[in-house]
Amino acid sequence: MGKTKRVSAKFLILFLFAALPVGDLGLVAQSNQQKPLPSADATTPRRTRLILKDGSYQLVMSYRIVGDRVRYVSAERGGVEEEIPASLVDFDATQRWEKSHTLPDATQSPGTAPAIDPELLKEEADRAAMTPEVATDLRLPEMDNVLAFDTFRDQPQLVPLPQSDGELNHNTGHNILKAAVNPLSSPHQLVQLKGERSMVQLHVDRPVIYIRLGEAIVPSGSAPLTVDTHGASTAMKDKPGDPAASRYVIVRADVRTGSRIVASFKLGLLGGVQQQEDVVETSVEVLPGGHWMKLTPRQSLAFGEYALLEVLSDREVNLGVWDFGVHPTAPANRDAILPQPKRPFALSPRRPDQ
Repeated sequence: MGKTKRVSAKFLILFLFAALPVGDLGLVAQSNQQKPLPSADATTPRRTRLILKDGSYQLVMSYRIVGDRVRYVSAERGGVEEEIPASLVDFDATQRWEKSHTLPDATQSPGTAPAIDPELLKEEADRAAMTPEVATDLRLPEMDNVLAFDTFRDQPQLVPLPQSDGELNHNTGHNILKAAVNPLSSPHQLVQLKGERSMVQLHVDRPVIYIRLGEAIVPSGSAPLTVDTHGASTAMKDKPGDPAASRYVIVRADVRTGSRIVASFKLGLLGGVQQQEDVVETSVEVLPGGHWMKLTPRQSLAFGEYALLEVLSDREVNLGVWDFGVHPTAPANRDAILPQPKRPFALSPRRPDQ
């Protein structure tokens, strides 16, 4: 008799499932596979931390359990949905962090997302400002550098610009070697660069230049120098200036046999109506966060060799120039930074001894 009841019950369950519409069956199956965590609302976007057992964390908008995986919407990678093994997540620590960083709001309506912790928002904004996106999937690097935005074969690129005063080794930092320029003197040589072409050849006639704002780097083993118009040099006691307080111009270099010459110009005419031959002024914009400065030429550059020159004051310039050429048919730049498309982020399980 007991066996007959068990069989009848089994057929009753099958009958009930058969009576359900196909869509309802899909909802039943989905509810058995996806279990939202108690502290996260997968339907309401909010920023929080998904803390891992190794002590690291992921900034996420929402997360949920799907089988033995945790799926989350990344707040750092443009809302891309990613997943990691649930065994790597410290759920207790995640929930404790959420409780301690959720701001109570008496005016908040039931069912809405809680206020976001200002500390977390500031951390996110500062992290994004360190490497701002200048084109689709193309970001500035998190380091002291000077880069030019170029386009090669329809692909946007960031090209590091070398700095040189003709004697210092090439680098992409921000060295200061001052030269005092007499505003009444005739044009004269400021810097002589080796070679008839720069190592960097850009393919656009209005390259945007990005300068990393930070402490200027003093040439190794020496202090900044001032070079007067008579060629006499004396050590300067003051520290290098703030790059954001300077003005920047692009000077066309005079190409000669085996070298390029960067000549002086009238500093007092900068910013005026009158344009100086072979000198292109730039528009300056400090990007949000204050980590990068954007320089845009105010006019197109003709084919040729150029140098970005920093004007420190009405009488001083920086002899450490960033040289480049403009040639649309030049080959690709070897050290160019290319776009990096967003890819799903995956974590590999750690061994106990790691």
